[in-house]
Amino acid sequence: MIRPEPNPTETDQTQLLRENEELKRKVAELQALVPMANQAVSGAPAALWRPSRLSLMSLFFAAVFLIVVAFAVGFIPVQKRNALLQAEASEQARTAPRVDVITVTRASAKNELQLPGSIQAVTEAPILARADGYIRKRSVDIGDRVRAGQVVAEIEAPEIDQQVLQAKANLEQAQAALEQAQANYEQGKSNTELAKITAQRWGNLGAKGVVSRQENDQYQSQYQAQVSNLQALQKAISAQRSNVTAAEANLSRLRDMQGYRVVRAPFDGVITQRNVDVGALVNGGNTLLYRVAQTGTLRTYVNVPQSSASAIHTGETATFTVSNLPGRTFTGTVARTANSLDPATRTLLVELHVVNTDGALLPGMYCQVQLNAPRTNPPLLIPSDSLIVRTGQTLVAVVRPNENTIHLQPVTVGRDFGDRIEVLGGLKEGDVIIPNPGDIAEEDRKVDPVARPAGQ
Repeated sequence: MIRPEPNPTETDQTQLLRENEELKRKVAELQALVPMANQAVSGAPAALWRPSRLSLMSLFFAAVFLIVVAFAVGFIPVQKRNALLQAEASEQARTAPRVDVITVTRASAKNELQLPGSIQAVTEAPILARADGYIRKRSVDIGDRVRAGQVVAEIEAPEIDQQVLQAKANLEQAQAALEQAQANYEQGKSNTELAKITAQRWGNLGAKGVVSRQENDQYQSQYQAQVSNLQALQKAISAQRSNVTAAEANLSRLRDMQGYRVVRAPFDGVITQRNVDVGALVNGGNTLLYRVAQTGTLRTYVNVPQSSASAIHTGETATFTVSNLPGRTFTGTVARTANSLDPATRTLLVELHVVNTDGALLPGMYCQVQLNAPRTNPPLLIPSDSLIVRTGQTLVAVVRPNENTIHLQPVTVGRDFGDRIEVLGGLKEGDVIIPNPGDIAEEDRKVDPVARPAGQ
């Protein structure tokens, strides 16, 4: 067991008190022995012993001596020690502490902005069934690469074949009705010519008074009736022609529906989803068969903060990285921007394209996009540990250049990069500050500044 080292002042005081108590005890014993000795000699009780004036004076001076000795041994060394400490503190205060300092500089002229994004296909489309029926054959599966127009599935739909036959019959019926209307028109045209000649003849006879006016008017009315009938037959031909056109359109539609029994890929790409198998019932326009995506060129969207939105322009290059391909980077370009900030997040939506010739990138991957946009007024950067937060203020310990004294300067901070932080106001380029000032950060305190080596 290690005993604590005793304090010399406390030891001396304790020893003096112990000696004082021992002296008092011996005096009391002597006072008790004097009456007992007198009683033993005389054989009779003696009177109480009273100390003489000399004894009292001796005791008084002994007590004073002990007090003086205790004061000299205990209080004076303490006072000397305190004076020594005060002298050392004064000497330390007069000696300026040595501190590391750095010069405030601006950030790079290129705005290196790193933002998260999600990779998507530039073109992606669902493949739906347009004909009702059952899947008779499935030609591709997920992950297969397809070409535009390639057959991916076949649907068995016998109802469409029957509808096509019915449409053909309706078309033939409409064509026959058109031919009949044309024949009626030719017949009506002949009757009209005959009625015209007859009306002219009776008109000449009526003008000479050979026949009565009633007979003449009768033939004239028959001619006009034939003319009206001819016009009606002409309209009937137009109606039948419209019926033929409608029947042809219906037949063409059903033949197209027959073509929809064979499902084809709309463009070159990769099958990313399959929802049906052979024998599955599909409904036209509602059943999703596949989903195909073009992966030759991929895109991603990032939200650029307002502070960097004005530096982003179409055509600028960007770097893509993904966590599952460490050490590999992909180069893309800014395809377009929204040219408007989202009022809720104050960010600019930016679309970027990246060429994926080897297929290393897949739609849906999480990526990091680094934009290197030039900026005309880069902000000031200082180490994050240079900030001092006191009484609700953010301060920086600035060393006055000629006086070598500390000034606690309030600052306005911007973005936090972890080990560095932007300063938007309160400092200027070239100011000398103390990184990680600690307890020495006091207003007007004199210091000995030492420039910190670059890179530390």
